[in-house]
Amino acid sequence: MPIATLSAKGQITLPARLRKNLGMRPHDRLVIETTGDAIVIRRTADFFELEGFLGKPLPTEEERQKMLKAVAARNKRTRL
Repeated sequence: MPIATLSAKGQITLPARLRKNLGMRPHDRLVIETTGDAIVIRRTADFFELEGFLGKPLPTEEERQKMLKAVAARNKRTRL
């Protein structure tokens, strides 16, 4: 059973054998959840990989800017 160590910064490195078996690559997106006293880590698709799924896509940078503005507006509303 592979073992990982928690660093002083709270970081872990997934053992190479696990990454290879799961086909994980640098910059893959991961979802981290807790179930009881267990931590579950699973890969998820990057939002921007779904480009064009719902119709004609905007240029990636324009989409990112719209997303950042929407998140900022939502955060501003929730802080009030």
